[in-house]
Amino acid sequence: MSNYRRSRVPGGTWFFTLTLADRQSRLLIDEIALLRHAYGQTQRSRPFRTIAICILPDHFHAIWSLPDGDADFAGRWSLLKSTFSRQFPAATASPSKTRRREKGIWQRRFWEHQIRDASDLQRHVEYIHYNPVKHGLVERVADWPYSSFNRYVGKGLLPSDWAGSAGADGLFGE
Repeated sequence: MSNYRRSRVPGGTWFFTLTLADRQSRLLIDEIALLRHAYGQTQRSRPFRTIAICILPDHFHAIWSLPDGDADFAGRWSLLKSTFSRQFPAATASPSKTRRREKGIWQRRFWEHQIRDASDLQRHVEYIHYNPVKHGLVERVADWPYSSFNRYVGKGLLPSDWAGSAGADGLFGE
């Protein structure tokens, strides 16, 4: 068994990737209202600030800042995943999934990266916003409806034509 250790910095900021077990699924955008409900319920129950987010058909990326003195992002993700999963009927599950009370919708783990500084934050925000173009879902970042990009545009933080085409180059994310 692996001895995986997560960074535990109270009040820190992290980049996350959560992925569905079925990488061919479109569940996250097909059921976007249920995902938004689970996300909002989690945020009300266990506060955090969403800096950037992008929902894709089979995975999503987010950057969160936690409240001072709080480092439990894993508990928040567990709550969000279980709240979302409860909206779907149980399927036949393996003994391992049954023991863990999982429906098999999500991959068990998630990826996290602690944001180190302002340039690291900027790279990860850009990575998140560019992701729908990278995956061939749209040609222009502004055309993807399940992203915080248009919120950034509305606040004057990015121009509406930022990284507008699939041919755009950039040093995004990792």
